[in-house]
Amino acid sequence: MKLSVRDLDIPGKRVFIRVDFNVPLKNGVIGDDTRIRASLPTIRHVIEHGGTAILASHLGRPKGAVNPSMSLRPVADRLAELIGRPVAFAPDCIGDEVKSIVDEVHKSGRGLVLLENLRFHPEEEKNDPAFARQLAALCDLYVDDAFGAAHRAHASVEGITHDVRKAAAGLLMEQELQYLGHALESPERPFVAILGGAKVSDKIEVIENMLGKVDRLLIGGAMAYTFFKAQDLPIGNSLVEPDKVGEAARIMADAKRRGIRFELPVDHVVTDAIESGTAFDVLAVDDPRIGSRMGVDIGPKTIEAYTQLIADAKTVVWNGPMGVFEVEVFAAGTNAIARAVANVRGTTIIGGGDSIAAVKKAGLADRITHISTGGGASLEFLGGRTLPGVAALTDV
Repeated sequence: MKLSVRDLDIPGKRVFIRVDFNVPLKNGVIGDDTRIRASLPTIRHVIEHGGTAILASHLGRPKGAVNPSMSLRPVADRLAELIGRPVAFAPDCIGDEVKSIVDEVHKSGRGLVLLENLRFHPEEEKNDPAFARQLAALCDLYVDDAFGAAHRAHASVEGITHDVRKAAAGLLMEQELQYLGHALESPERPFVAILGGAKVSDKIEVIENMLGKVDRLLIGGAMAYTFFKAQDLPIGNSLVEPDKVGEAARIMADAKRRGIRFELPVDHVVTDAIESGTAFDVLAVDDPRIGSRMGVDIGPKTIEAYTQLIADAKTVVWNGPMGVFEVEVFAAGTNAIARAVANVRGTTIIGGGDSIAAVKKAGLADRITHISTGGGASLEFLGGRTLPGVAALTDV
């Protein structure tokens, strides 16, 4: 169990909060402020308990150089609107000027500073100890609320914890660990995992880790075709990873040996091109009439079967769409799974940007127990990996 921000003695302290403000930004306009809103409870907790919140984040991939289009200044403006108080913006994240700004805000009691993009410095991603010490010099306490970056051993995520007295989980981080940890360690059953998306290679660790924990594992999306290839089923020009066919066969055999329901689509939507207005057919997955076409969604029989397998679940984890849901005509499978998960009377957890986009598009986000803010981090966590940003936090 990790130390929580609620356990810290905050009054009068400078608290460095690693947040994930990596928001979509175009021409200085924020496309989606969900990640900013997600850390508001932790920021408010620090300020309301008499601390100075020093916020640090990355944005985009500036490759270790200053890039004005990836400045966090627009984020500071939006944060001020959301939190209803001024936000001091530091033009860098280290250095004498930044320290002076932090000291001034701390003395004035205004309580809130946002540092410029951490990744303007190459040392951030290299987890450079000297850079981490400069970040640590700004604060008395450290809080990590950036679950989305917890799988990265970067200076603001892991390195800084070696130079602070206490490193605690923020409220968002705590919530992520609580829900994902509970799903893996003590889920209510039946426990159903739904995995989709393009590549088996992205999900192999998750599948292998989940096989020892779930009652049913439902596969969809393009990754299903590598499993079909392992069964010598006709796949046409569907996306497949030839070098993973052997692993797919081994996974299916392992699931059978363990007595776990490992479900693959029984029918699919096939087409010549991924665009609206293109003709398509619904075929059984063993139907050779796929020819040179590709699979782009699960079919109605699969939707019906998967919906029934999800209906009585007490714990559901979903990561990855069932097809090319960005094209409306090929979104039926993903939308149906979103509805099925939303109807579950139990704990439902969704991770991964595409799955989140699907439930939001379907207007079902408020019916999901927990929507993870970390796509890559949640995948690695579900795959059984130790996340550097979590391991670095103080144990209690």
